[in-house]
Amino acid sequence: MRRGPTGTFRITRHPSEEVRSFRPFPLPPDPALDLSADLQLLLQRAHLAVGRLDSVSALLPDTHIFLYTYVRKEALLSSQIEGTQSSLSELLLFELDQAEGAPLDDVVEVSNYVAALEHGLARLREGFPLSNRLIREIHAHLFARGRGSEKSPGQFRRTQNWIGGPRPSKAHFVPPHPDDLADCMQELERFLHGHPSMLTLVKAALAHVQFETIHPFLDGNGRVGRLLITLLICHAGQLSQPMLYLSLFFKQHRTQYYELLDTVRTHGDWEAWVGFFLRGIAETAEAAIETARQLIALFGNDRQRIQAAGRKANSALRVHDALKARPVHRLQNITEATGLSFPASTAGMNLLVDLGIAREITGKKRNRVFVYSAYLSILNEGTENL
Repeated sequence: MRRGPTGTFRITRHPSEEVRSFRPFPLPPDPALDLSADLQLLLQRAHLAVGRLDSVSALLPDTHIFLYTYVRKEALLSSQIEGTQSSLSELLLFELDQAEGAPLDDVVEVSNYVAALEHGLARLREGFPLSNRLIREIHAHLFARGRGSEKSPGQFRRTQNWIGGPRPSKAHFVPPHPDDLADCMQELERFLHGHPSMLTLVKAALAHVQFETIHPFLDGNGRVGRLLITLLICHAGQLSQPMLYLSLFFKQHRTQYYELLDTVRTHGDWEAWVGFFLRGIAETAEAAIETARQLIALFGNDRQRIQAAGRKANSALRVHDALKARPVHRLQNITEATGLSFPASTAGMNLLVDLGIAREITGKKRNRVFVYSAYLSILNEGTENL
């Protein structure tokens, strides 16, 4: 359905240019969404996929083991959309202080994203509401270190920003004027707290567009906007664990993604956007289910191979558990994590290397770092640098 523009323009005249900033109408759309038969089918598929994902997470030996690396994959993908050129292994090495040769600013940026996501989820578990205050806290963590830390972390912008083009008058899109920003974000917060009868996935779809249109920060809006999707779905109780992230889908369909955001603003075609979003939810949840199943099979098969080694298996199984928790690990840290002696953990790791389960990546004799190759390979799918 095409409703016409979903907001109004504010014209600000300056000595050298005229700026047309766009202020969106409050949500929900008016007239209301038309959930046609096609959208209903997509909605059903998305809900079923999210439900299956929530169920399969219970089959993982330890959900937190999976989440540790899965969250970092999401951080990498979301940051890649913004132009960083880092890899999952570089991030995991950075967290071990071993990221020699890695682009430090990029890795720090991804690491900040991990901290921002974990902070948001922790606050929600504490019972803190999904609110503008929490959004600002997440942004503060996102820019706590490194690139962009001078761009008012945790504060809504007080100046005009724009998307595309050398300056506002030549921009592809100009978000709300700073004087309109507070009202826009208050309206978004009221929408997040209200409309209890609205389906969570539909609410997440609408809220994401509204946030991206408001663009309330000087930097990091895309990353915070993608985080908002996961936080909203978890906050509503549709997922018990944060295992659903759309960054890979948006990365793979980035041209269509930006075109649909524009179409909502210019023509009010919310239905086209919601259909795209629901397809992304379904495909992403189904991919996460497959990833979880692959990891369950990998862990089980590797455990059987280790057990077949007889007397050598005991320490190797404990080292294997440590690598499941962190697939890139320093040997001395594995010793601490397992409670084994250094000779025992070395012997256990040597068996994993002999079996082709782990490999050493530094080539050094001291401070060696080992990687659980197959585990990292499964998670690396889709993270190839842009």
